[in-house]
Amino acid sequence: MKHFLSIKDVTDLNQLITNGIAAKRDPFVNIGLGKNKTIGLLFFNSSLRTRISTQKAAQNLGLNVITMNVGQDGWGLEMEEGVIMNGDKAEHVKEAAAVIGSYCDIIGIRSFAGLQDREKDYSEIVFEQFKKYADVPIVNLESATRHPLQSLADCITIEEFKIKQRPKVVLTWLPHFKALPQAVANSFCEWMNPMDVELVITHPEGYDLAPEFVGKGQVIYDQDKALEGADFVYGKNWSSYQHYGQVLTSDPSWMITEAKMALTDNGKFMHCLPLRRNMKVADEVLDGPRSLVIEQAANREWSAQAVLREVLLGL
Repeated sequence: MKHFLSIKDVTDLNQLITNGIAAKRDPFVNIGLGKNKTIGLLFFNSSLRTRISTQKAAQNLGLNVITMNVGQDGWGLEMEEGVIMNGDKAEHVKEAAAVIGSYCDIIGIRSFAGLQDREKDYSEIVFEQFKKYADVPIVNLESATRHPLQSLADCITIEEFKIKQRPKVVLTWLPHFKALPQAVANSFCEWMNPMDVELVITHPEGYDLAPEFVGKGQVIYDQDKALEGADFVYGKNWSSYQHYGQVLTSDPSWMITEAKMALTDNGKFMHCLPLRRNMKVADEVLDGPRSLVIEQAANREWSAQAVLREVLLGL
């Protein structure tokens, strides 16, 4: 695996899931794989699970880890080509990526959508520029449009907890007062499409995701109908793709409650975290036996380890 930017870089999804589960059983079996190698983790945005799980996974493989908050620990980086740099960015990505690539064998990057310019966000300029100038493998720690390490952890979680050969998996939009990116929802759909699941996506009208991510997913605008018979309910808020970055509604009736979960087939609840309690999801769900959010978050370590192993094997 040269880079890990999306599921398109994965040659065998089932094997990658199996490798993640295997890492969970024996975390240090490949500890020599990263010996005398370094991964640099660059965070343009905040992180809790991604930062800690990726660092832990790298250490399980014997990698040295350098973590940097871009714009706080170092200079702000200019991504555009051919600009006059008379603004607030002190260094260009051409030099920065090349220099970091000379220090690190792998670079992980987290950079969110700005939600102002859809074309710019969906061009993934930060990742494309680092890929172009760093000359080392790039790992996506969440981009403007995708969160593949989260999605792999989601696949691992579903594989571990499913009790049907082909479970019904429902991605439901949740209410929020603030505009959030489509990255997690996009990525979840993209990874569920090749899985042996019945994928249903439910959200208010105006919140349709880009068609290339929806794929075979069935879109239902009635949340209650969508939840009927679900084995897994994956909750997430996202802002509008069509009316880019806008919050069209914060309808509280879309919050997941125990009454909503009662519509499922004893379904399990999933969320990438963080989330706002009693706005997106009720305490009774999060603190009850249906919730998999902690197990799901713990699997972030094993998804990262499975991916980093593949990248190391490709060096």
